[in-house]
Amino acid sequence: MIEYIQAFWLYYLVNYYLIFIKMKKVVLVGVLALLPVVTFAAPVGDNVTNIVRAIGNIVDLLIPIAFAVGLLGFFWGLAKYIFNAGDEEKKAEGRNIMIWGAVALFVMASIWGIVGFIGQAVGVTTTGGSIGVPTVPRP
Repeated sequence: MIEYIQAFWLYYLVNYYLIFIKMKKVVLVGVLALLPVVTFAAPVGDNVTNIVRAIGNIVDLLIPIAFAVGLLGFFWGLAKYIFNAGDEEKKAEGRNIMIWGAVALFVMASIWGIVGFIGQAVGVTTTGGSIGVPTVPRP
């Protein structure tokens, strides 16, 4: 029993040490990545704006792909349902795929509508334009 407890604590300490080393590496990489901004006193607003625009462009590309995958899932279930009309087990599997494809499309469309509604309520436009970075007024 004592050997088991010792082995457990040794395992725990080794894992803790490895996680600590990984965290130090992550912090070091983060500091090194931000070092040019601090060193050259580069305006952070431009970098943040570029990052936000890049993430927005990626999301704009992924939304139609997600809808296409949901629609493809629905039609795949439909095809499975039609082509396996004689086998009840395969027919039920096709029906389940169709149901989950329709649920996925409904959820994605609902979230898109809710986000658009909230954005309109708080005054966020989705028709291009520039993204303003919050700043503190200088005295």
